[in-house]
Amino acid sequence: MKQIDLLIRAIGKYGLWLNASLSFAFLYLPIFILVIYSFNDSRFNAVWRGFTLNWYQNLLQGATNSNIGDVMIWNALKNSLFVATISTLLATIFGTMIALALERFRFPGRTVLEAILFLPIIIPEITIGISLLVFFSLSFQLIENFLGIRLVLGLPTVIIGHIAFSISFVVVTVRGRIAQLDPALEEAALDLGANEWRTFLRITLPLIWPGIFSAALLAFTLSLDDFVITFFTAGVGSTTLPLFVYGMIKFSVTPAINAISTLMLLASLMLVISSLFLERVGTKKNV
Repeated sequence: MKQIDLLIRAIGKYGLWLNASLSFAFLYLPIFILVIYSFNDSRFNAVWRGFTLNWYQNLLQGATNSNIGDVMIWNALKNSLFVATISTLLATIFGTMIALALERFRFPGRTVLEAILFLPIIIPEITIGISLLVFFSLSFQLIENFLGIRLVLGLPTVIIGHIAFSISFVVVTVRGRIAQLDPALEEAALDLGANEWRTFLRITLPLIWPGIFSAALLAFTLSLDDFVITFFTAGVGSTTLPLFVYGMIKFSVTPAINAISTLMLLASLMLVISSLFLERVGTKKNV
């Protein structure tokens, strides 16, 4: 009986290890293959012709040459960085304010607000994208009917859409940081004569700053990589890099797509790792 019990435990242990290995392989093996084929010397992804850095070289030189394809790539990258920067800045500011209000105050409708903030995290992105498209279409139609001003989809609508879904992640991240803050520190500052604004600037903000910066990096990563919501809210001249990559896939699948995707993957990983590192450093300091 003892040997059977040991055998069952060994099967369970190695079975879990095998299951985890297959799961990670299913998730990350396609990404690994994408990175490998970004160094392919062939113009077709299906055939491996040798190792080359030409695709990366062409992308890096695209900012200075006049090739229409390279110019379009860099324009799409500029749009992505512009949208990600503005949406991250606004989402971080408003998200931090909402997190402070939810964690520090009790007011009517607080539970409803918390439920609404969790919706962008729970519901599918395609639902958010369609709802934003309907909202913008109806709003633009009403504005044109009453004011005679014709508005169209563009970078502003993309920015609004990105703020709508990234602000929830900012609130959750910053609120978790605020919850770890010792209220006695703020109370001591108030007892020593500091007003609420000075207490916030001198005590609260420095202590929650790692959480705010971590939330900003997370929001920037989500905005930079987003495709679904951008697809529904973008207009003419507002193509971001994910939309441009999707357009390239429909016409010509070359290792240039792999190279662009690899660079985006590296940028996203660096931002996420930085976010986690800052959050961990801030937690240790608070402890």
